[in-house]
Amino acid sequence: MNTGNHRTRVRGAALGALLLCLTTLATGCSMNGTDDTDDLGYTPTTLEVERARTRTKEVSSEIFDMIGLPRAKTTPGGASASTCEEDREHLFKIRHPWSVYDVSEEELKQGFERLRQALPTKGWKVVSYGPNNSKAKSLELTADSEEERFSVNAELWVGSTDPKKKNLILVNVVSGCFRAPEGTDLNGLY
Repeated sequence: MNTGNHRTRVRGAALGALLLCLTTLATGCSMNGTDDTDDLGYTPTTLEVERARTRTKEVSSEIFDMIGLPRAKTTPGGASASTCEEDREHLFKIRHPWSVYDVSEEELKQGFERLRQALPTKGWKVVSYGPNNSKAKSLELTADSEEERFSVNAELWVGSTDPKKKNLILVNVVSGCFRAPEGTDLNGLY
């Protein structure tokens, strides 16, 4: 065995390990995956799951008010919580899907247009608007809150000749990732 080559390989391996450690320290990434918030591009707000769920429902209520169809029915159901891929032990997000229905097709179209116009005046940036890729080419919009980490996606489902399909506006409000308070167990979120 050539001791010169062996020393070179050992020095190279040590240097590589040192560079890996320095890179890890410089970027703030954790080797165990418990703090991957750098992947998010923001520092998550620490909030209890139920408080985050309540805030998401409040955002949904604001969206409902922008649609402006108080006589319409809305689907029942609550906001669900799930972990964020970036850190499943500490980060979670909330989704609140619901729909508005049982009013005329014209009222739904007007409500969808009111939503599109109201979002920018209420601190939301519309990031996409137009027909989606579905067979029906449903009108769809996506907007991001400029004040809080929430996004909304809405689809206008009208004009179906199938009597089993209702005319409606489908809405999905999704939060950004929140950090659970210390000691919170995020297993079994619903």
